[in-house]
Amino acid sequence: MISETHPFYLYFQNIYKDRWPALYQALLKGEQQVARKNLWTIEEAGRPWQNFKVNPELPNCYWIPVEETLQPHRNQDELLDIYIMDPASVMVARALEVQEGDRLLDMCAAPGGKSLVLIEALRTQGEIFCNDLSPERRERLKKVIQQYVPRHIRDRVWVTGKDGVQFGLKEPDSFDRILLDAPCSGERHILENATAQNEWSVRRTEHLATRQYSLLSAAYLAVRPGGRIVYSTCSISPIENDGVVGKLLKKKKDKVRLLPSPVGVGGEKTEYGVAYLPDRCGFGPLYFATIEKSNL
Repeated sequence: MISETHPFYLYFQNIYKDRWPALYQALLKGEQQVARKNLWTIEEAGRPWQNFKVNPELPNCYWIPVEETLQPHRNQDELLDIYIMDPASVMVARALEVQEGDRLLDMCAAPGGKSLVLIEALRTQGEIFCNDLSPERRERLKKVIQQYVPRHIRDRVWVTGKDGVQFGLKEPDSFDRILLDAPCSGERHILENATAQNEWSVRRTEHLATRQYSLLSAAYLAVRPGGRIVYSTCSISPIENDGVVGKLLKKKKDKVRLLPSPVGVGGEKTEYGVAYLPDRCGFGPLYFATIEKSNL
């Protein structure tokens, strides 16, 4: 916990007003997670998650009771059966509305949960570039893909380590769909780390928003005309969320179009997108917006 006089606390209190105490307390608690079934593996009977609740709006995702401790199981085909993740992350990946045969880019892909959703959506055609600049995170990403995706499908999955802005410069108009889950403040994690709390400042979140806009601009350049971008963060800071999307809309004008974002389970609309905040839905935080590049 942090003091109510800490700049972090005061900053978000000013943004969220009367809602802030409840949101702050929710950020300190563990979030609701789901066990998302791996559709590539042969399902085996008798697994505990098979008895968990499934929301019709989020098929193949089994809501893990708070008291349960769950581990993925390696099936007879040597693939893991479930991936444990925030339900909002599943909804964000599905908002990209991947079509079989698409050429995809997951610009900041690690640890890989959203990439798995995208890979499954491609089915047996198309290809995906799962990119992450960090070597350590990239190794984790590779491991996840190996553990969950069969070899004949992995042949169409490319793990790369570029700075995301390079895709805009070197591969313009190249992808049908791009997911940009941008590096962000991650306030839930800040509250778990005393060092991060001491390092936090408004200027830091502003610098992150500048970086996020550079990545979003690169995604705009890299997606083909008529293609789709989903921009997301796990931040509660409006300048990293609607602020970044609004800047792109203002600068590109009729060259981009904001698409309606599906609200999904527990979501709430923002000016440009959808937010999942744990004081109301029990999971997140997570924000996303959906953008289409104009054919003009």
